[in-house]
Amino acid sequence: MKESKTTGEILREEREKKGLLLRQVAAMLDIDTAILSKIERSERKATKEQIIKLAEILDLDKDNLLIQYLSEKILNEIKDEELGSKALKVAEQKMKYISKNKSGN
Repeated sequence: MKESKTTGEILREEREKKGLLLRQVAAMLDIDTAILSKIERSERKATKEQIIKLAEILDLDKDNLLIQYLSEKILNEIKDEELGSKALKVAEQKMKYISKNKSGN
């Protein structure tokens, strides 16, 4: 998966490679076709559950797709913040600290 592509672009590209119609995939997700179309155009965010199901439907690596999805969630939250990059580094340090202390218990 290329990091420069959005989750929506990846999903559309893979759906089209598999020859699946928008309505077919939307039916598998039990959502409206318009919603899936907006997800593919990055006009609407998919849920984590939808991402997992889409990975299964499109035979994509679930972990890679979830990483892509989560990175976009984080980016959307901090992209307009002047201190966003610094906050991201601090959050990463905190995650490492929490992980280390969980595994030490």
